[in-house]
Amino acid sequence: MQKAWFYEEYGSKEVLKLGDFPLPTPHHNQIIVQVRAAALNPIDFKRRQHPIFPSDFPVVPGCDMAGVVVAKGTGVTKFDLGDAVYGNIQDFNAPGKLKQLGTLAEFIAVEETLVAMKPQNLSFEEAASLPLAVQTAIEGFVTADFKEGQTVFIVGGAGGVGTLAVQLAKHFYNASYVVATCSSPKVEFVKKLGADKVIDYTNTKYEEIEEKFDFLYDTIGDCKNSFVVAKDDAPIIDITWPPSHPRAVYSSLTVSGENLEMLRPCLENGKLKAIIDPTGPYAFSDVIEAFRYLETGRARGKVIISPFPTENAPSFASRKLGSNQMPQRVAVGVSVC
Repeated sequence: MQKAWFYEEYGSKEVLKLGDFPLPTPHHNQIIVQVRAAALNPIDFKRRQHPIFPSDFPVVPGCDMAGVVVAKGTGVTKFDLGDAVYGNIQDFNAPGKLKQLGTLAEFIAVEETLVAMKPQNLSFEEAASLPLAVQTAIEGFVTADFKEGQTVFIVGGAGGVGTLAVQLAKHFYNASYVVATCSSPKVEFVKKLGADKVIDYTNTKYEEIEEKFDFLYDTIGDCKNSFVVAKDDAPIIDITWPPSHPRAVYSSLTVSGENLEMLRPCLENGKLKAIIDPTGPYAFSDVIEAFRYLETGRARGKVIISPFPTENAPSFASRKLGSNQMPQRVAVGVSVC
């Protein structure tokens, strides 16, 4: 058994429990990763609150992780034991149910196609902060068919996706002019990410912005108001569902290790930086507090969980691989409701 956070009913963060959970066994195309750091995303608490994706109880939340390969299936060719990897383990576009075993556990199983080698210059915490947010950020530019030299207006430049969208616009997609919104305390922070201009939304209304942009990228679901800054024929991308303006197009994400590998040069040369919220990392025992903070909507960058327990590593390394089945219920250890 291993230690994991899980829930057996939908509800607030208080339904989360810390207890014993079965160790995973890899399918032929999967690796087993000992998690060193994980990131929390809004989808993690939205999925806990409501049955928005089909899955079986108990559910271990978490999509993003970074860690070390400790076992692999017979068909795995990209990775070896001891490799440091990172990725989003939940493929929301795959048929069937999402994985019961998310990343808030000591060990997870994931298809080798969904992860990539961790850039050597990134810590496990920095790597864990990236996958889902950067995959979401990339998808918006792809959906908008963004072209080099165009202008972009990013709503929510200080959030988990917004911080990466600003950097990608400037350093990867070569936008000619990047404008982003945030609150007063975060203006200088967003400027340092690469924004040419930062709008303090507490002091400036969208209607007061005279410029019009080739692409409106709304990362907070405010396009019912922000649409006025887009040119008449400009794409409007909203990463929240449903979009709040009829012109807006919903953009989700493509989950793969390939899009993480694509960004390796930008990560290794420092043009693209992982942004971790300064209140963290949160200890594995403080997951409920980390969710409480994330759910305020005030995070600057990503909320990270690290370090993870390591006491079960020797038992995993020595055990024999067996059934792939996940039980319907598990023995509960310590409840922290």
